[in-house]
Amino acid sequence: MAKGDDIQQRLTLFGVRIMDLCDSLPPSNAGKHLSNQLLRSGTAGAPNYAEARGAESREDFIHKLGVVLKELNETEVWLEKLLMRRMLPEETILPVRRECAELCKIIAVSRRTAREGLKAR
Repeated sequence: MAKGDDIQQRLTLFGVRIMDLCDSLPPSNAGKHLSNQLLRSGTAGAPNYAEARGAESREDFIHKLGVVLKELNETEVWLEKLLMRRMLPEETILPVRRECAELCKIIAVSRRTAREGLKAR
């Protein structure tokens, strides 16, 4: 397994979980809006991480990890709104939200490590 494959896999599976969650939302105006926003941000992590893995420089890698982190942070907000609005049962949303929080931490640490490596040069 190449370096980063495990995170790529987790981000991909996370995106699939987001798609499943969105398919479960009610067809109301709010449900459609949240579904569209959540689909966009929640499925963006894996392809953006793939782009980061193919970065042209360490600076480019750091920047692209920042994009992944922004999308995951946005996804956390949409998941919080789903919880607040009670559009789905908590037990459906909370595991996805926990995975999102874990992925945020992993990406933030990777980005910090890459920055420190850049400064050490």
